[in-house]
Order: sequence, then structure tokens, then C-alpha cells
Amino acid sequence: MQTGQAKFGVGNLVHHRLFSYRGVVVDIDPVFMLSDEWYEQVAKSRPPKDQPWYRVLVHNSSDETYVAERNLTHDLEMEPIEHPQLNTFFTAFEGGRYVSGEPMN
Repeated sequence: MQTGQAKFGVGNLVHHRLFSYRGVVVDIDPVFMLSDEWYEQVAKSRPPKDQPWYRVLVHNSSDETYVAERNLTHDLEMEPIEHPQLNTFFTAFEGGRYVSGEPMN
């Protein structure tokens, strides 16, 4: 199995190609790391398991998703997102991306 280089980093804003939501990356797995059962039930488009997968906080929601790289693009809005867990991961929004460190106020 060959693993790919991640296209997005923690703090990057992304847009989901299929479901058209915006979000921010909070974690990256170099390959699919959940169960085969989850993949069969949720990953209906059958994205590759041997490429990066991302944990994403969804804008204007309390949802968090696990998304294959092929289903994400760079978010063109470059505006902050609203999510109740932002403070857990990031300290600021600068230059169109979130930065981590001490929790935001």
C-alpha cells in the first residue's frame, strides 16, 4: 500500500466536493484509520483508503466529519467558520487559516 503526501494541513479551510460544506482540518491520518464497517456504511463513494483522510469541523454545525482527501478542495471563501469546538484546537484565525497554540478566548 502506498501512502500519499497530505494536500491539506491542520488549520486549513476546506470545502467538501460532494456535500458542499465548509470546514477546518483538525487532524490528518496518512491512510484510512477507521473500521471496515464504518467505511462500508458511510463512505458510499468508496474513496481510496491508502491516501490521506481528514478530521474536519463543519461550519455552522456542531458536526465533525472524517473525509477522504479526494472529496476535499481548498475553501475559496477564506472566511472564519463557526463551530463550538474551535477553541479546543486553535488560538487565532490569520491569513485565511487557523493557527494552534493556547485556546482562543
